[in-house]
Amino acid sequence: MQELLKVIVAGLVEDPTAIQITEDAPNEEGVIVYHLHVAPEDTGRVIGKQGRIAKAIRVIMRSGAAKNNQKIAVEID
Repeated sequence: MQELLKVIVAGLVEDPTAIQITEDAPNEEGVIVYHLHVAPEDTGRVIGKQGRIAKAIRVIMRSGAAKNNQKIAVEID
């Protein structure tokens, strides 16, 4: 799942080498949280107008996780 997130975000940013993804252990509800860090100038590109791109990224990641019987969340830091 981490690779899927990296591929999606790499297509959006100008500096793909600055992408950092950290993964938390599943919490008590079984949700794995992925923390996405990009270069400061690329943050707006990942979030999008009114958060539309961020929402789309989260939807794609949730649907991919559902195929693997996982629950995930993506936070953009």
